[in-house]
Amino acid sequence: MAKMIFVNLPVADVAKARRFYEAVGATADTRFCTDDTAMMAFSDTITFMLMSHQRFNDFTTKSVADTRSTAQVLLCLSEDSRDGVEATMTKAITAGAKADPTPRQEMGDFMYGRSFEDLDGHIVELVWMDVDAAMAAWSAEPAAA
Repeated sequence: MAKMIFVNLPVADVAKARRFYEAVGATADTRFCTDDTAMMAFSDTITFMLMSHQRFNDFTTKSVADTRSTAQVLLCLSEDSRDGVEATMTKAITAGAKADPTPRQEMGDFMYGRSFEDLDGHIVELVWMDVDAAMAAWSAEPAAA
């Protein structure tokens, strides 16, 4: 079995958050969707577990962060191309996301990234990278003194 990641996200309204992430491109796994939880798959190995604040608090005694004013984590999803980054950004904005809460990443011909803030304030970065071109560019940079 491949190693998987399950990102647990507290959300104010599970149904709204589910519709948002479906619009962005995730697929709901209805076997794990209830009134207080929605399992949203981006791939066979990347899943967001959207949980009501009450359900999220079943797993921790810590307070749920106010994601409108505090960032606990920046989530990053890869895309196959610059156009893929833009296509997903368009879907997110159309679904109600705030565009580019973090700086765009413009690194020539080898890396491009943008980000969006979801309905609950979680920041999701989208990035495309040509790893070989990035390694070549970075190895050509002079060493820091």
